[in-house]
Amino acid sequence: MKRRNLLASAAMGLMLASGAFAQGMDHVKACFVYVGPIGDGGWTYQHHQGALALQEKYGDKVEIQYQESVPEGADAERVLTQMALGGCNIIFTTSFGYMDATNAVAAKFPDVKFEHATGFKRDSANVSTYNARFYEGRAVQGTIAGMMTKSNKIGYIGSFPIPEVLNGINAYYLAAKKVNPDVQLSVVWAFTWFDPAKEADSAKALIDQGIDVIAAHTDSTAPLAEAGGAVIGFGQASDMEAYKPSPRVSSIIDNWAPYYVKRVGELLDGTYAQSDTWAGIADGEVLIGEITEAVPPEVKAAAEKVRDDIAAGTLHAFTGPIKKQDGSDWLAEGATAPDGDLLGMNFYVEGITGDIPQ
Repeated sequence: MKRRNLLASAAMGLMLASGAFAQGMDHVKACFVYVGPIGDGGWTYQHHQGALALQEKYGDKVEIQYQESVPEGADAERVLTQMALGGCNIIFTTSFGYMDATNAVAAKFPDVKFEHATGFKRDSANVSTYNARFYEGRAVQGTIAGMMTKSNKIGYIGSFPIPEVLNGINAYYLAAKKVNPDVQLSVVWAFTWFDPAKEADSAKALIDQGIDVIAAHTDSTAPLAEAGGAVIGFGQASDMEAYKPSPRVSSIIDNWAPYYVKRVGELLDGTYAQSDTWAGIADGEVLIGEITEAVPPEVKAAAEKVRDDIAAGTLHAFTGPIKKQDGSDWLAEGATAPDGDLLGMNFYVEGITGDIPQ
């Protein structure tokens, strides 16, 4: 009997240490750090919709606080410190460049939960990471691009050359190439997440090259505004429905609300534990916005099949044979990319021209 009690006590201690059991909370202050303004119409707007969903779900059990347009770097560490000192129970840091600041501040405030979007470092037990498989949506967009281009020249505006952006570029190109072997992809790097002027200039640079379909991994609606009527494009991060039915012919919508509701709910009911999450189309975290009437029926059907097959698990956006840009083998026939390769992707696939900025 004594041995059983000792084992039970030890097991309970392990569960408490791992966070499997925790004290529930009557009230949670959930705080958000945004890289852009909540009115950007894209990335930050969609994160803020997720924050607002907390109040809709939990009412006065949850208080939200947020700060917009926080630069990545020392400013982020200062803002995070102020939030932790100000009574935030959980802090969501919603851009890749907040990774080091998140982990540095989390180490100083072990009782505060930190959640970092799109990162991979979890240096302390109170840091979790979450991401979305945006590349799955790029495969849908690439299908539309490859089938609708008249010039066989499609473009992509990249923000920064990090794995999340590179696997999106590669998925977009591979899907386009699958339906149109003659397609060529040009990439322009804006080196910003949110700067409408730079994003518009990037779109113009692509259009001047004769490109007639543009995808963007930046946060504003500027590329769609620049596209006008001769070029089509896609909503990025949010639906950007103001540009329907063209130039915006579909979109990738980042649906963060279910994740935020789940994680704050776990703080309230005492089931919260450190985690690393990477959800996609199947989980409803990556949504494909309406494919408009500007898209021919056969193209819409092909794109929807890609979406549905990815959701069903019968299609992976990266299925071999695939070579790297330098001609070396990457994936064998029928093989699919391991998550580790995608999370660390630092190369273009074969067929994409140009260099990746260092």
